[in-house]
Amino acid sequence: MTRDLERFLQPEEISRISRLELRARHVVEGFVSGLHRSPYFGQSIEFVQHREYVPGDDTRRIDWKVWSRTDRYYLKQFEEDTNVRVVLLVDGSESMQFGSGDETKFEYAQTIAAALAMLILKQNDSVGVGVFDSEIRSLIPSSSRHNHLQTILQALSVLTAAGKTDITAVLRRAAEAMSHRSIVILISDLFCDRDALFRGLQLLRQRKHEVLIVHTLDDQELDFDYSGTLKFEGLENTGKLTCDPAALREGYLAAMQTFLETIRRRCAGSVIDYRLTRTSDSPAAVLSHLLSFRMGMKSR
Repeated sequence: MTRDLERFLQPEEISRISRLELRARHVVEGFVSGLHRSPYFGQSIEFVQHREYVPGDDTRRIDWKVWSRTDRYYLKQFEEDTNVRVVLLVDGSESMQFGSGDETKFEYAQTIAAALAMLILKQNDSVGVGVFDSEIRSLIPSSSRHNHLQTILQALSVLTAAGKTDITAVLRRAAEAMSHRSIVILISDLFCDRDALFRGLQLLRQRKHEVLIVHTLDDQELDFDYSGTLKFEGLENTGKLTCDPAALREGYLAAMQTFLETIRRRCAGSVIDYRLTRTSDSPAAVLSHLLSFRMGMKSR
């Protein structure tokens, strides 16, 4: 974290940002170390200029023709000719506060978003972030600046999940804020009105944005593996229920399957990429999916 940023933050805020950065860096470093010669890295580039070699530089980029003429080492510098802009939209509504394991859905989404931002910036692409409930509470425009990651980490760290969801208004505002074609990655449990959701998503598609949904759910939301009499307290003011979960499990799982199949079908019909993610899944798998999605976009 930069010293300039630390001067404006409280100690607890600095601690939250540092923890998030550590989680994200762990995910990204593990992911990158597992790659070999992926086409994601360094393709579609064009020569920009030379600069003098300094110890530690990649010797593979030395221009030996220049060396033969000048007897000095110069590196070729390149710039990607297809810079990608990515906008991460993170659901910060109250339902994302649920978690049956070590972290809530919102904490998992924070880690995913931070790791994606870190990876995107490592590739010199631009990334922006918006955290929303009934409105976008924090919107960081896309940038590829070297210090942009700290701005994103701060925006992700200082917020907690709260409030209801107004997905149509959120996606409309996001669409209006983007002046260039982008990849929009929505990280959410999608517990909202489905018609409203797809109205907003269609607006993004109409404006030529590519859309990828990371559908983030807790294991218990997918498995409903509870036992004994329990009191369930609904989030976003949906009431309370005391019951025997075993008596409800079959009906609940059938309803969940219908919900998931409907989302998948409507995404396919709208040419929207969809990935269901459990909070127990490795975040690196989501990064791998983004890599595949980005390469598919660039080949179109």
